[in-house]
Amino acid sequence: MSGNSKPVIAYNDLREWLAEAERLGEVRTVSHANWHEDIGLVAEAILRAENGPCVVFDDVEGCPKGFRLLLNMFAGRRRNMTLGFPTELTKSELSDGYRDAFLTTQKHIPHEIVETGPIFENILMGDDVDVTKFPSPIWHEKDGGRYIGTGTYSITRDPDEGWHNAGAYRGQVFDEKTVGILMAAGHHGAIHCDKYFKKGEPMPVVMVVGGDPLAFLLGGLEAPYGTFEFDLIGGMRGRAEKMVKGKITGLPIPANAEIVLEGYVHPDRKIVEGPFGEWTGHYAGGAKPCTVIDVKAIYHRNDPILLGVPPMGAGPDEMARYRAVMRSATIKQNMTNAGVPDVQQVWCHEVGGARMFHGVSIKQRYPGHAVQAGTIAAQCGGSAYASKYIVVTDEDVDVTNLEALIWAMLTRSDPKESIQILDGAWDSPADPRLSPQKRKDGDMSHSVAIINACRPWHWRAEFPASNTPSPEVARKAREKFGYLLDGLSS
Repeated sequence: MSGNSKPVIAYNDLREWLAEAERLGEVRTVSHANWHEDIGLVAEAILRAENGPCVVFDDVEGCPKGFRLLLNMFAGRRRNMTLGFPTELTKSELSDGYRDAFLTTQKHIPHEIVETGPIFENILMGDDVDVTKFPSPIWHEKDGGRYIGTGTYSITRDPDEGWHNAGAYRGQVFDEKTVGILMAAGHHGAIHCDKYFKKGEPMPVVMVVGGDPLAFLLGGLEAPYGTFEFDLIGGMRGRAEKMVKGKITGLPIPANAEIVLEGYVHPDRKIVEGPFGEWTGHYAGGAKPCTVIDVKAIYHRNDPILLGVPPMGAGPDEMARYRAVMRSATIKQNMTNAGVPDVQQVWCHEVGGARMFHGVSIKQRYPGHAVQAGTIAAQCGGSAYASKYIVVTDEDVDVTNLEALIWAMLTRSDPKESIQILDGAWDSPADPRLSPQKRKDGDMSHSVAIINACRPWHWRAEFPASNTPSPEVARKAREKFGYLLDGLSS
């Protein structure tokens, strides 16, 4: 079955998603774990495995009975289920299917405000506000504290233009009524925050720390400026998303979310946040003053589920897996929209957090085609933040295969002739290569290498043929003699 299969998203919220994952047989339960070490150890044990289980922690030490945490959503067959596709699709087919279904024509269905929903089953205000009762773990051994916000997104409103944003910004627990909200410069939430602060006003915010997996996934990607992610989710599901109004700020809140914190970010209040083990596999951001939410209200369902998506770094993890599938599709669509012809494949490799190292294959049509493709792939909306290396190669290379991509780079490029450098590109504070001086100056920029690993256009007909098999020969080899590998360890 191809990636062109029509998607069917079979769930409407996190607990319905969990029921679907249980039907796939991919859920494990861990009882009586502690938040200060055990949950982080489980994350370390399973998150890098392509087919690792979803784990639900219940009866967590020190937390009310029934309060749960869900870990490792996007792995195994459930990653396809999460996006509404058949479970047998490869990751490349899943990415192409996602692009074909949801990005080639991006449908918006405005959200619908309703009076109430399951999120209002429990309403805590005043002295009852206590974020420490939720099973927020210490994820990595050197982290500076507990993080309630990893599988999270925060909803804000532009004070001038009125549009809403749902962005994924991590949240550290400081005390019963204070949670960090770390927004990197240039992201939509930070833009909103800057506008409020310039007016001398606090920014109203709701932070969803347990909710619809689709909302978290889209919150971590690059939606167009002025676009509310929940209207995109409505387009994906084919119906308006039901939302309620926050009782403090009036901001829209998903009616069937699990746990929501509501409050204000004040311009004159920051707390030292971190350090936190980041997606680059380092504590690059260190500990520094961070904006915080003064939590005025907590809403949660009965037996609420906290969603945990911690970055593990130093190789593929859950965060890299979902970004690879969705960001690759986004960049391919960005390139197509920009007029780059015959883009065959795009893959944002998991080993770089699906941000730093991208492979692109094209069918060359004219001189400079590879340079055009690489430049746009490096700086389009889906890739501008933190990308470092773009390798462009011919259509015979499967760029989702890291070894095949490196092979093409080694054999079809010349270091002096084939590499172009872009200076002053947008970088992430999580990049460990940012110098102390750049951090001190607030210069969050770096260079990007565009590597042309295509057969040189002007003598491509004379370029030696490769001895790699055609897709048909490779398929025939697998079908006829693949059994010879049965039972052998990898």
